[in-house]
Amino acid sequence: MLSKLHCFGLKGVDGFTVDVEVDISRGLPHFEIVGLADTAVKEAKERVRSAIKNSGYSYPLKRITVNLAPADMKKEGPLYDLAIAIGIIGADADNQIENFSSAKAKDYIILGELSLNGHVKPVKGVLPILISSRSAGFNKFIIPQGNAEEAKYIKGVEVFAVQSLNQAVEFIAGNLQLSALQGKQFHPTDAVEDGGMDFKYVKGQARAKRALEIAAAGGHNVLMIGPPGSGKSMLAKCFPSILPDMTFEEALEVTKIHSVAGELDYKKGIVSSRPFRTPHHSASAVSLTGGGTFSKPGEISLAHNGVLYLDEFPEYPRQCLEMLRQPLEDGFITVARSALTVTYPANFTLIASMNPCPCGNYGSKNKECKCSPSQIHKYLSKISGPILDRIDLHVEVDDVAFDELRSNKQEEDSQSIKQRVDRARRIQLERFVGAKNFCNAKMSVPATKRFCKLNEQSEQLLKSAFESLKLSARAHDRILKVARTIADLEGEQDILPEHIAEAVAYRSLDRKYL
Repeated sequence: MLSKLHCFGLKGVDGFTVDVEVDISRGLPHFEIVGLADTAVKEAKERVRSAIKNSGYSYPLKRITVNLAPADMKKEGPLYDLAIAIGIIGADADNQIENFSSAKAKDYIILGELSLNGHVKPVKGVLPILISSRSAGFNKFIIPQGNAEEAKYIKGVEVFAVQSLNQAVEFIAGNLQLSALQGKQFHPTDAVEDGGMDFKYVKGQARAKRALEIAAAGGHNVLMIGPPGSGKSMLAKCFPSILPDMTFEEALEVTKIHSVAGELDYKKGIVSSRPFRTPHHSASAVSLTGGGTFSKPGEISLAHNGVLYLDEFPEYPRQCLEMLRQPLEDGFITVARSALTVTYPANFTLIASMNPCPCGNYGSKNKECKCSPSQIHKYLSKISGPILDRIDLHVEVDDVAFDELRSNKQEEDSQSIKQRVDRARRIQLERFVGAKNFCNAKMSVPATKRFCKLNEQSEQLLKSAFESLKLSARAHDRILKVARTIADLEGEQDILPEHIAEAVAYRSLDRKYL
């Protein structure tokens, strides 16, 4: 007999329909899975055989052929186990289960990995599969109980969570009643309450704090340069605490990526605070960009709608740093391999920190640099001009004096800074209503011309800076965007000369050191 069910596969963070066709015919006992399946899918036959027998059903000692269509799309992972097992039970004429037939399962998308005892284990990518399959016209799902929390955030669908193969079969047969999962409201998590750092613990560094406030308000990238121990890492770790709360749409985008990568906390079901990713400088190109044998998102995609922090910036391989060009400019990365081309979202804020020289003391007020000019130039030249051009704010961070460090003066906390950031973001949301971007850093060229108009005095100041610093066209545009953000923080409708002057001051490091 032949049975046909529906499952879903993943290509990047988007899903595609997979028809699970099971045929049982006479012949020597044999189990074959076809349809461009990877090793994890092919091994399903051992899991399915044991799960069926240990669930109390008879396993057919016949020729079993399972086809996963379309046959030209790569199928990865164990999420097809449950659909295959139900298909075999439905196609077996000798396995007479009361009221059960595979035809009743056609209305459902069935997902789940099977244990040998028939227990259904959670799988990766359930949330993006639900979103993609809903768009394809499906609205009923059978998923593992372990994936229930993430499924509760998707509206307009009926999702039934099962714990075992036996439960799934009895539910499809109508012998067991299960309630559809109840929807859940999204509530963003405050970064400080979630175990993050607070700016009130950072002594001094007023200029760096100001730069990070501008970066949070406008979505700009930041490079902090200074000696070891000056507080660069601490400043970066405090940065998420002043970022605007995630919207539900942003949270869904982030959760899709983390679900596909297998990094989602199944108990929470959704990523409710902005990601903060800190890959080590020994990270490979594939771990940063994504792809690999089993294609999955890299660090820059896992930082989508959040922060990618690269400490010791020049220590990263040159190839890895140059790979940041496309995502910093476009907000996504396309990973092209011989077997597959996948596009992952990668709209993140880059926070980078570095020493000014190999010993770290070049330019310090308190310590003497022991590096030669050639050593300093060689060290700093590891960062290319095109990458520096894509970083909006270059900030010098010097050592904190002892008296300032031991002072009882109360520093401004993250909540106070966040209020100004939120106010500036609301201005930008109103400005870009109906557009895809939501912050100044992502303005298109037409939007920059429209919203970054200058008066004569500001125009002359920008021209002088452009010619004296020999800036590129990209740097020119980024100065305008930063100035627009500074004006938003000040509540000014027009960009004033002082806003241009401050924005230009944050573009000087690449010329000063390199």
